[in-house]
Amino acid sequence: MNKIAFNYSNSFVKKHEIKHMESLVHTSHELLHKKIGAGREFTGWINLPKNYNKEEYQKIKNSASRIRENSDVFIIIGIGGSYLGARACIEALNHNFYNAVSKDKRGGPEIYYVGNNISSSYILDLLDLFEDKDITINIISKSGTTTEPAIAFRLLKEYMENKYGKEESKERIYVTTDRSKGALRSLTEKEGYTSFIIPDDIGGRYSILTSVGLLPIAVSGIDIDMLMKGALEGMNEYSIDDIDRNICYQYALIRNILYNKGKDIEILINYEPYLHYFSEWWKQLYGESEGKDNKGIYPASANFTTDLHSLGQLIQDGKRNLFETIIHIEKPKKDMRIREDKDNLDGLNFLAGKTIDFVNKKAFEGTLIAHTKGQVPNLVINVPEMNEYYFGKLIYFFQKACAISGYILGVNPFNQPGVEEYKKNMFRLLGKPNV
Repeated sequence: MNKIAFNYSNSFVKKHEIKHMESLVHTSHELLHKKIGAGREFTGWINLPKNYNKEEYQKIKNSASRIRENSDVFIIIGIGGSYLGARACIEALNHNFYNAVSKDKRGGPEIYYVGNNISSSYILDLLDLFEDKDITINIISKSGTTTEPAIAFRLLKEYMENKYGKEESKERIYVTTDRSKGALRSLTEKEGYTSFIIPDDIGGRYSILTSVGLLPIAVSGIDIDMLMKGALEGMNEYSIDDIDRNICYQYALIRNILYNKGKDIEILINYEPYLHYFSEWWKQLYGESEGKDNKGIYPASANFTTDLHSLGQLIQDGKRNLFETIIHIEKPKKDMRIREDKDNLDGLNFLAGKTIDFVNKKAFEGTLIAHTKGQVPNLVINVPEMNEYYFGKLIYFFQKACAISGYILGVNPFNQPGVEEYKKNMFRLLGKPNV
């Protein structure tokens, strides 16, 4: 397998700047690997690709196979890290129009997401899709009391029991929650649902390679063995305490160097629409990990070439407070050639014989030249192709870089104290007792 590569030649960062801050990388590496840094109780993800629970892993495979056989629709109930990683993977590695193609072509159920907002219209419109279809749900929540998924689960549990009856609905409700405590664990024990464990030492935004992500991913038909193999290779490759050989550490350090120069917005760029939810996962990972103590790079994203026709002007000529990180997929999943048109009314016959991906690549190269000329630092992550192996490796790359980057920044990369503030206000306004 070829390696994922990192190119920072258009970052405007000089070699001596990296050298001056290299000691921070070594310190961060020790804080993380010796488990002596802030948030050390949530670092179980570091060795997860090697030390995962093999019994639970087989249970995931068995359950996924059963769901694929008996369900037309699979519903994932969760918010934040409880669904973003799974959705990122499912959309990146499956058909762009997964739910729209036939079940024979998909090989598994349609997949929908709920509990990630509190929109009544969204929930009711979703229920309209389920008539005359067999459904299975997976509720993912550490506590079972997070408002958005809790409301959705309450409604869908009632829907399932009305549709199938109490006993059959038990066979179609899967729970991913805490090992021993919480409202959802208590309900699971009472009702006898099939359940999976959210490890105590892995936070939600780092949980994609646990049952949180793996069950939905496997239900979609993705090869989770190859996913874990890629993550394991990433674990081995990105654990070397040598910045010259570790591209993960290079990325973590360079983004901090840019931040220190006033570049406090990072835009994650893709040229493939199937990476949209990968960007959403990445935004939560970095936003929750680094945005605290009045510090942090604002994680934004854009889908090119689409957003070049909306955000391109601002990036090219706006305030110089941002930098771009591009995920460049070298080999497309599919491709086709552009044919000559006898009338040539669109003036595109000069492209005849070239592939669509070739044009996309030239758009990437041309944009890189333009934005660099406009003094926008560009970092490029080259991924040989998008498959399970490289996706698993890319997940580990960003998780590891995020932890190292957080320590360089001087924050705890594994807590999120600010998330609770809106909840307190909302509950008080709703009249919840004892708030």
